[in-house]
Amino acid sequence: MYLKYGLCSRHESRVVVHLNAVSLSVLLFASASAFVEELDNSFMKTKAKDEIWLITFYAPWCTMCKHLDPVWHQIGSELKSLGSPVNVGQSDATVNNDLSKEFRVRNYPAILMLKKGVKYNYSGPRTKEGILDFADRIGGPLVRSLYSLQLFQHAMSRHNILIVYVGATSQLKENFTSAAEELIVHTYFFSCSRDALPKNVSLPSLPAVVIFKDGTFVIYNEERDGDLKMWVNRERFPNYSKIDSYTLYAMGESGKLVVLAVVQEKILCEQSLRYKALVERVAADHREAYNRNFYFGFMEGSDYINGLVMSEVTMPTFIMLNLSNDGYFLPPGALETEQHLLDFLDGVLDGSIQCQGGNGVGQRVRRIIYDVKVTLTPIFSQAPLLGCALFGLPLTIIATLCYLCCRVQPTVNDDDDQGIALLAPSLQHRKKIRNKKSD
Repeated sequence: MYLKYGLCSRHESRVVVHLNAVSLSVLLFASASAFVEELDNSFMKTKAKDEIWLITFYAPWCTMCKHLDPVWHQIGSELKSLGSPVNVGQSDATVNNDLSKEFRVRNYPAILMLKKGVKYNYSGPRTKEGILDFADRIGGPLVRSLYSLQLFQHAMSRHNILIVYVGATSQLKENFTSAAEELIVHTYFFSCSRDALPKNVSLPSLPAVVIFKDGTFVIYNEERDGDLKMWVNRERFPNYSKIDSYTLYAMGESGKLVVLAVVQEKILCEQSLRYKALVERVAADHREAYNRNFYFGFMEGSDYINGLVMSEVTMPTFIMLNLSNDGYFLPPGALETEQHLLDFLDGVLDGSIQCQGGNGVGQRVRRIIYDVKVTLTPIFSQAPLLGCALFGLPLTIIATLCYLCCRVQPTVNDDDDQGIALLAPSLQHRKKIRNKKSD
């Protein structure tokens, strides 16, 4: 009796602790959900006027949407705790058709921001860090001011790439702001005075646009580099970096080719390490000669490359990609030395090494067939009976229906034969009457 009414047993204590943990989880989820608002078709009329919104469009059946959901609620909670002006919302695109059409949603989950009536689409990785960085870029000032050397150094410590306008108001600054309006979805833009830059940064004249990356800097020259926005789009990536499929997609807009060492994930063999080092060395030592035409980097895993080449590549390997037309270049032989890699680059530039692949009609059909094959092969190899049931049964039904349709032909029964026999004399009599009238 004492244990029952005075103290809990060990078993009862565990139950209480478990219930408390469940209750805490429910409360935490409920509190996170409170910072994400469900949006319907009335959103554009009631909420979107002067507010900044980060929105995802989802479909209930979408697996990637389900994976994003807890991340999305964490983002809502974190932005609110930071005092961000960005509101976080989500909308079921299968229900709110008018809203999804307004934002031109084509796939799920679609992530975008709305600021002052302008829509910004997010095309980066579906991670909390990537989406929060996107929200910070769009939600903040278009061009951020760096008032001092300390602020400049702080920005350098946070960003791999720093795109900076230096000087007073000018036509170049207007062009810089115009480029920022379109490219802010990809990177940050800054402005500062000459005094805020390190002393070792030598600028021949002001105003100037400077990109700081790879431990050095590049100065924009209109005569040499052409349109400012196109130049920024070309130069906004590190000269050498780890590259994933999202980065490749963004690089496709620059017009540059991408030189890749394709290596294993996680644990790298000695040859993979040597290939990575070789690409990095060429990127650094021959920057001036090849920077205008190439990006350099490495990719872990070959799934993307397999889909592009439509075959299994042996890792590690080298490949050069033309993202503008889904083309690729393969080295004619083994690349074991720096000179071998330089010869490969020169061969592509002078046209002696031909581009393969592409996005022509034939290649697209082949890629569809390859994708279907890749999808079906694991099903038949791991569960052949299930594969036969899933695909054999529908094919059998379709073949049976086609056979039955071909076999069904109009037939004449006995009653019809008798009717024709009775009508024959009448028809002959009418024919004789027509012949007499014609005579």
